[in-house]
Amino acid sequence: MEFKQVVGDRRTIRFFEPKEPVEPEKIQVMLEAANRASRAVNADFIKAIVCYRDELSDDVREQLKTPTTTVQLDLAPVAIFWYGDLTFAEGAQDRLKELTDLGALPVTHGWSHAYVDEVAYAQVVEPLSKDTTASIWAVSVECGLAIAQAMLAGVDEGLGVGLHAFNSAVAKEALGVPDTWLPMWMLLVGYPAEDRLAGGQRPRRPLSESYHRGRYGTRWEEIPEVTERLKKEGMIQEPMDAEARAREVQALAERFGLPL
Repeated sequence: MEFKQVVGDRRTIRFFEPKEPVEPEKIQVMLEAANRASRAVNADFIKAIVCYRDELSDDVREQLKTPTTTVQLDLAPVAIFWYGDLTFAEGAQDRLKELTDLGALPVTHGWSHAYVDEVAYAQVVEPLSKDTTASIWAVSVECGLAIAQAMLAGVDEGLGVGLHAFNSAVAKEALGVPDTWLPMWMLLVGYPAEDRLAGGQRPRRPLSESYHRGRYGTRWEEIPEVTERLKKEGMIQEPMDAEARAREVQALAERFGLPL
């Protein structure tokens, strides 16, 4: 699938085919996409635990739920629990020197083994790693990049995906999560029981509402021709039809015995 189409097709799927298994090969594609994401100091910020639904007891699954994560956890065949590793700075000097030797960090930009030791690590990485707030910020941003790529890879593989909150204390106990792992999101994965486009694209505000040019207050002006091209290429799609979506949800509720 073309990249823009993948971005356009991504939805938060909440109705999954509970008995249709997800191939491990497709999960590996998603994990590899996360593994290839941009990452500062080439650190392994992102960690994940892949759980097939039936590997979790009914009791644990029920306890993992939150006010916004409910029946979808019972329907999805796979849950990927994403975490950020707060020990990301360990081995940073060796990794940066490796990138220097490879030329990924070029000498033209000042990189050398001495620069890694005396500047990049001593003045940037080490102080950041010792600052709790800064570390949480860095880990969260880096994990977000990786998770986004995993989601898009899942869509490209024909799967439905959806990010959700989860009870991190229950997960820590049930999954044996290390103390240094910071909980991020739970990504539910499976084949959609609802239409894969889930009724159409969710509403988004115009670019000018959030994006600026040069300085705050100078709003980004959309180029109409670009907007039209993105519609043709599948990134911008038809908005949700509330009436059609209501009919679909009613049919799904009847199928799965869910309340309306």
